[in-house]
Formats: sequence, structure tokens, C-alpha cells
Amino acid sequence: MSDIYHEGHRQLQDQFDTRRLADRLDEAIVQDVILPSDRDFIERMDMFFIATVDGRGRVNCSYKAGEPGFVRVVDEHTLAFPNYDGNGMYLTTGNIIKTRQVGMLFIDFENQKRMRLNGEASIDANDPLTQEYPEAQFIVRVRAREVFANCPRYIHKMKLVQRSRFVPKRECPTPVPGWKKGEWVADALPGDDPARDSSREVIDR
Repeated sequence: MSDIYHEGHRQLQDQFDTRRLADRLDEAIVQDVILPSDRDFIERMDMFFIATVDGRGRVNCSYKAGEPGFVRVVDEHTLAFPNYDGNGMYLTTGNIIKTRQVGMLFIDFENQKRMRLNGEASIDANDPLTQEYPEAQFIVRVRAREVFANCPRYIHKMKLVQRSRFVPKRECPTPVPGWKKGEWVADALPGDDPARDSSREVIDR
């Protein structure tokens, strides 16, 4: 068995008589490797949610997205994904620098399937994968500690209407989000921010 449970988990498992069930699930589905079937699932996803924690124990949850395959399984223990331009706060990746702990949740809303991957993350501005992602600032690699499927019963069935136009692509310039053109933020933008380029298309969403 893994060491996924702590006293808080056990308290609730005992309160609701699920300790045996929790142990069985741990034995049956929790692993520390990314199986070929997991790889297929991860690499066809175009989004995921990621939770991180700072040095004070305060949690942050974020949404990351890209083209299908933007999360890449490097080997049976490791996955990688790019960090694109955002709002400049670096809440997720700043926490990674501090504590390295991440929890990732992948959801396929159309087929009502989900998977969790927890582990330790690292950031490398010189990662060779950076060159394979247009406009990537750096690459985040995650070494898996626990990988397991989740019960899909509460996943709402939804269909994709349109992927974000802001996802960087090699064949076209990435538009600028409208909020970056506001007067309230204009003097605070980085010197090389694309929003300073008057030739870039500006869209709100």
C-alpha cells in the first residue's frame, strides 16, 4: 500500500466505516507509475486542474490548458507541460519553486472519465522541451507519486464548443487578451509583453 492516507483521512474513514474500502482502493488502483493507458488518456487531454501549496501551507488551485498533447508523458514516472504567458502572478509555479508538491486532476467531460496524479514538480528554464512549445516560458516536470483513476459518477457530460484562441501555435500570432490593453495596467506590463505590440490582434476571449 502507498502512504496516501493520514490521520485526518482515517478519522473520516472510521466515522463512515470506509477504512476497508479505502484500503482496498489503495491496493487496487493507486500506483506510482504512469501506465500506457494512463499515458494515452493524459496525452489526449487539452486541460487539467492543478493544486499547489506554499511554504505557509496555503493552497492554490489553477486551470491549465493547451492543444491536445500539450501535457507529455516523458517516461513511466514523469510528465511535462509548458508554462505560457499568463497574468504574471505565478501563483502555481511560484509554489512549485517553494514546496514542489502538486496535485493534478485530468477530466474528460465528453466521456466522463477522470484521473489524478500527485507528485513532486520542478521547473527548468533550459529544459530542451521548451523549444517544442511555441511561446513557452519554461517547462514544468512532475514526478508521479500517486496515479489513480477517480469514480466518474458526478462528472457532468459536456461537449467542447471551441478551444481557446490564446493557446500559442506555430502557424499564427497569439492574440493579446483585452484586459492587458487597459489603462490601469499599461504602465505595469513587462517590457517585452506582446500587449505592447500595436500590431497584435486584441480579443477579450
